[in-house]
Amino acid sequence: MADTAPRMKLHWSPRSPFVRKVMIVAYELNLVGRLDCVRTVAATTQPHEGLMRDNPLSKLPTLVLADGTVIYDSPVICDYFDSLHDGAKLIPVAIPERMTALRWQALGDGMLDFLLLWRNELSRPAPSEPHLDSYRVRRAKSLAALEAEAGVLARTPYGIGHIAIGVALSYLDFRFAEDDWRGPHPRLAAWQATIAARPSFRATEAVDDS
Repeated sequence: MADTAPRMKLHWSPRSPFVRKVMIVAYELNLVGRLDCVRTVAATTQPHEGLMRDNPLSKLPTLVLADGTVIYDSPVICDYFDSLHDGAKLIPVAIPERMTALRWQALGDGMLDFLLLWRNELSRPAPSEPHLDSYRVRRAKSLAALEAEAGVLARTPYGIGHIAIGVALSYLDFRFAEDDWRGPHPRLAAWQATIAARPSFRATEAVDDS
C-alpha cells in the first residue's frame, strides 16, 4: 500500500547544527521519508528572500506542512515530530523527566548559539577579545556541567536532551577541531561516543559544502 501520509517541506542545510538536530529526530521517528528537504542558504548577513516567505526571521530550520502551516524553530519542530507517533516520546510527558529533558535541550541549543557566535566573531578582521573571552568561559562551564552529569545522561532514557547535547558536542568537533575537549572530560567523551554511533547521528553528519 502506498504511503499516503502528508508530506512536509523542510528548509535544510548540511551545515546547520539546528537542522541536523531536527533531522536526527526525523530519523529516530521514521519521518525522513515524509520530508522534502529544500537546500536553503540562510547567511547571517544576507537574508534569504524565498525562506522569508515562510519564515520572516530567515532562519533554519523551517518546516512547512502540507496545508501550508509553517513551524519554526528546532525545539518546536522536534515537538511537532514527537506528536506524530504513539510510541515512547523523545520529549517526556511526566514531570520531572520532562523538565530534565527540556533543560538538557536548552543547554545543547545554548551551546550551539554561542559556538555559532564564536565562529562568526573569529571571522571578523578584528575579533573582539571580550566577546572571545566570554565564549571561552561559557564553553568551559558548559563542558564542566556536562561532565558532572555524564553519568545521569547515560542512565536516562534517550530523548531530546541527549540529541541536543550530542549535536552541540559534534558541532564543537566540526568547527573547532583543534579543541581537545575530550581530555579533561573523559566521562562526557565516553557518553558522546555512544551517541555519535547511533544510526541517526551517522546519517546526518555535517558537511561543509559551498
